[in-house]
Amino acid sequence: MLSDGIQGKCTREMVVNQAAAFLPLQENAAERILLDSLPDCLEWLEQTGKADRDDIRAVLEKIAHGQMLDLHRFHHPAQVRALQTAADLDEYTYLVAGCVGEFWTRLCFRHVKDFASLTQDEMLALGRRYGMALQLINVLRDAGTDLRGGRCYFPYDELVAIGLNAAQILSEPDRFQPIYQRWMEKAQDSLVCGMQYSHAVRNRRVRAATVLPALIGARTLALLRQAGVSALHQTIKVPRREVRSMLVSLAIHLASREKIDAIFSRTKL
Repeated sequence: MLSDGIQGKCTREMVVNQAAAFLPLQENAAERILLDSLPDCLEWLEQTGKADRDDIRAVLEKIAHGQMLDLHRFHHPAQVRALQTAADLDEYTYLVAGCVGEFWTRLCFRHVKDFASLTQDEMLALGRRYGMALQLINVLRDAGTDLRGGRCYFPYDELVAIGLNAAQILSEPDRFQPIYQRWMEKAQDSLVCGMQYSHAVRNRRVRAATVLPALIGARTLALLRQAGVSALHQTIKVPRREVRSMLVSLAIHLASREKIDAIFSRTKL
């Protein structure tokens, strides 16, 4: 119903009433605040310019579809289920993040003067792969937590090829490592698209904002590689002090392309 409300397929009142009925059931205070702000968000959306509103609706429709696929695929937490193929994982990373890279690109071409040195089609392609890479890193980082919650985003056919099923991954992480490593390599390769995207951005402030997720992502992959098989049994997260250091360095050097490349190379160590 929320998705329909965003798309204008049902009335704002219907969505607001549904949210109000759900609100008392939400035990997380921050989530309750978020739900409580929904009427204002929908009102703001209606007042947004048509081009922006259409893009917002398009990206949220894809994200909602990706979230609903998750609910259908992993409806039984006690039973670990895997996605069927690599194409399913690519679809998932596109629906929840790749489409966001496209959205950011369209928004910036519309609102940021002389946004990029590449064409919009070139930036859309890079932005799509950049977003997908960031979500794939999330999948890699959260693999252990997801498996304990009954969700395996790694393809069933790849697991079967090495005689493994999703329920065995946590107890036999060494056997799972070749698959895990291949997807880490794909994430690393795809992050290069994020760097190419950021290099093409002319506005220094926007460039800094655009490249930061790639720098954090590259450092996350480095920490996952260092952790090895134990990554499935611990929380891997880039320390805040490292993120602050990246931000300070970007600010001091005015997000120069040379400094960005230097930080990116250092994060992979």
